[in-house]
Amino acid sequence: QNPTQVGTALQVFHNLGTLKDTIANVVDGYCAVLEENIKNALDIKVLTQPSQSVTRGGPGRAAMPTPGNTAAFRAALWTNMEKLMDQICAACGQVQHLQKVLTKKRDPVSHVCFIEEIVKDGQSDILYKFWTAVTQTLSSQFQLATDSSMFLKQAFEGEYPKLLRLYNDLWKRLQQYSQNIQRNFNTSGTTDLFAELQQVEEDGQDIFMQKKEDYDPEKALKDSLQQYEAAYLSKSLSRLFDPINLVFPPGGRNPPSSDELDSIIKAIASELNVAAVDPDLSLAVAKNVAKTIQLYGVKSEQLLSTQGDASQVIGPLTEGQRRNVAVVNSLYKLHQSVLKVITNQSSFPAAAEQTVTTALKAVHDLMGSAVQPLLNSVGDSVEAIIITMHQEDFSGSLSSSGKPDVPCSLYMKELQGFIARVMSDYFRHFECFDFVFDNTEAMAQRAIELFIRNASLIRPLGEGGKMRLAADFAQMELAVAPLCRRVSDLGKSYRQLRSFRPLLFQTSEHIASSPALGEVIPFSIILQFLFTRAPPELKSPFQRAEWSIARYSQWLDDHPSEKDRLALIRGALEAYVQSVRTREGKEFAPVYPIMVQLLQKAMSALQ
Repeated sequence: QNPTQVGTALQVFHNLGTLKDTIANVVDGYCAVLEENIKNALDIKVLTQPSQSVTRGGPGRAAMPTPGNTAAFRAALWTNMEKLMDQICAACGQVQHLQKVLTKKRDPVSHVCFIEEIVKDGQSDILYKFWTAVTQTLSSQFQLATDSSMFLKQAFEGEYPKLLRLYNDLWKRLQQYSQNIQRNFNTSGTTDLFAELQQVEEDGQDIFMQKKEDYDPEKALKDSLQQYEAAYLSKSLSRLFDPINLVFPPGGRNPPSSDELDSIIKAIASELNVAAVDPDLSLAVAKNVAKTIQLYGVKSEQLLSTQGDASQVIGPLTEGQRRNVAVVNSLYKLHQSVLKVITNQSSFPAAAEQTVTTALKAVHDLMGSAVQPLLNSVGDSVEAIIITMHQEDFSGSLSSSGKPDVPCSLYMKELQGFIARVMSDYFRHFECFDFVFDNTEAMAQRAIELFIRNASLIRPLGEGGKMRLAADFAQMELAVAPLCRRVSDLGKSYRQLRSFRPLLFQTSEHIASSPALGEVIPFSIILQFLFTRAPPELKSPFQRAEWSIARYSQWLDDHPSEKDRLALIRGALEAYVQSVRTREGKEFAPVYPIMVQLLQKAMSALQ
C-alpha cells in the first residue's frame, strides 16, 4: 500500500523488461489465494468438526453437523463468511492500488505510462480481469459447496438476507476504498515520484467507482447469490401464505378472528423487516406481501353472501348480512394493520410501498363491492318513500292560525324512521366508520337531490301546502343527518336544500333574479318548479309526455346534462304556445314570459 515503493519495484521490472509477466503473476497469485480462501471458508469437513480435533471418519462417512449441533455449525459458517469478505476486500485493495500506480507512473526516459505497456497487447485492465476471476470463482465454488452439502444450501437459503448483507457491506467497503485511494493519490502529489500526477487527468480505470457500459461489477458480485434469493423468496411466500390458508379452512363460513389476523400481520411485518437489508430484496418481498393481501381478499370474497337476503332492508340483520359485515370488518382491519406496518418501515423503497398500496386499494374496492347490494337496496327504498309525497295533498290554503297543521308530512316521518332504523340495524355494526360514511354520505346527497326534484314537481301547490313543504325541507336535514358526519359536509346538495326553501314563498319575478340560480340550483329545477305556478294548460314536461313521475325521474337520472333537460322543458313551453294559438287565446299565462326569459338565460349560460 506504499505508492513510492510499488512505483520503484515497477520501474525495476520495467527496466528488466518483465513488467507484464510479473504483474500477471502477482494478480494470478492473488486469485489463487482467494480461491483457496473460498474453498476453506465453505469446507464442510472443517465446519462440522467439533473443536478442530481431527478424527478421521470411517470410509464413506458424509460430513454433516451432528444433530443438535446445527447452531454451532451455522455460527462457524457465518464467522468464516465474514473472514472471507475481509480477505476479498484486502486482495482487491492491493490490486486497486497496483492499478492506480500503473496508471500514474511513467518511465523517466521514454515517458511511456506503465499501464500502456500492459494494455497494448489487448490486455484489459488488471482490476477488471481480477474481479471477473474472483466473481466467477465465488459463483462456481458456492455452487459446488451447496450442491454437495444440504446443510450449506439450507444455511444460505434460509438466512439469505444475512448473506446479502455481507455482500452489500463488501461492496460498500470497496467503493469507500476506491474513493480513499483517489484522495490519497491526489494529496500525495508532492513527492518526486508523483510530480507528474498533477498533469494526469482523473482516470476512469477504477471499476468500483464507475460501471462499464456492458459490465456491472456489483451485479457480477451478486449474480452468485441468485439461486439462494429465489429459494428464499419462495420460502418467504409460503411463510406468508401458510397462516392465511390455516385460518380459511375449506368449507369455513367465518372470517378469521382478531388473533388469527394478528398472526398474518406479524408474518408480513417480520418478512419486511428481515428484507430491509437491501432495497431490491425489499421490493421482491413487497411483491410477495401484495400476493398475500390478494390471497386474503380472494378467500374473504368467497365468504360473502350474495343471495337476496344480503340486500334486504325490511327485517333485522340476516345470517348472510351478519357474515358480510364480519368480512368487511376483517378486510378493514387487514387494510389498517398493513398500512401501519408500511409506515413503520424505515427506508422502505418507494416502488415497494407502491406495490403494497396497490394491493391494499384492491382490498378497499372489495369492501365497497361487499356493501354495494345493501346500499343499492337502501337507496331504492329511500327513493320509493320520497316519491310517495305525490300521494299527499299540498293544494290546501292556509289555516286560520297561519301555521301548518302537522310539523311535517307523512312521507317525511316515514323517511326519518327508515333512515334511522337502517343505520342502527345494519350500518352500526361496521367498524370502519369512515368507510361507511363515505358511502352513506353519497346516499344522503342522492336523497336530497331526489327530494328537491320531487318537491319541485308538486302540482297543485297551495299556500298551506307551501308551509308544509317548507317544514319538510327543514325536516329533511334531520332525516339525512344519521347518514353523515355533519349535514353541512354534504356540500352542494346541502346548499341546494337550504337555498331552495325560501324560493317557495317568493314571486316568480323574484325567483328569476335569485343569485342562487345556476350557481347553486340548476336552471332546469327552477323551471320545473315554475310550472306549478302556471294554469293546467301549461303542462309539465312529464305531463306532456304522458309519463308517470317515477318514469320522469328515471329519465332525469339517465340524462344528467342540463342541455337535455332544458330541451325537454323547451318542448313543453312550445307545446303550450301551440295550444294557446289553436284555441285563439288572447294572452299567455303571466309566468310564461318569465319562464322563456329564464330558459334563454340558461341556454346562454351553457354556451
